[in-house]
Amino acid sequence: MTLTDTVKSVEEIFQSLDVEVSAFKNWSGLSCASGCGKCCTKPDIEATVLEFLPLAYNLFKTEGYTPELYAHVIDEGDSLCALLDKTRSMGMCKNYTYRGMICRLFGYSARINRLNQAELITCSIIKTEQATPYQQAAVLIQVGDRTVPIMAKYYMQLLALDPELGKTLYPVNTAIRKAIEHVMHYYSYRESTED
Repeated sequence: MTLTDTVKSVEEIFQSLDVEVSAFKNWSGLSCASGCGKCCTKPDIEATVLEFLPLAYNLFKTEGYTPELYAHVIDEGDSLCALLDKTRSMGMCKNYTYRGMICRLFGYSARINRLNQAELITCSIIKTEQATPYQQAAVLIQVGDRTVPIMAKYYMQLLALDPELGKTLYPVNTAIRKAIEHVMHYYSYRESTED
């Protein structure tokens, strides 16, 4: 599989997830406050390299990143995501279209507990400011009356695409850096940037 094929496959998984998240938002009535981004300010966000491959590919194709240039994208000494626009009072993603899987899932997904029941995972703001719809959604999901994206399902889809790039969780900036390095390495041995 070429890099372009892998990127397209990741993007197809993201598109499927986005459709499922949209359906969940519609039936549950849950949504993030406009411009919030509080979840982006967590210093311990982890991601796989594979989920940031579309971002790295886009950066390479549009800006032709070289190892010397990617340092201005990633500061691994900063524990906050490099895509977070820190100039705003509340977080906003500088490259929302190419955000990772964890960014797409958080707030609008569930994990499967030891009783094989789906448990809604969302932020404390939604839980408190939208308490009634949150509690209703949590119950409907747990009893199986409504669907919600399941985190493990989507991560398993990524893992199936590329077990090497999809298996290890890294701090988010490390995952982004490794994705950029993977794309640069891929093209460093080719005469053309076309697959």
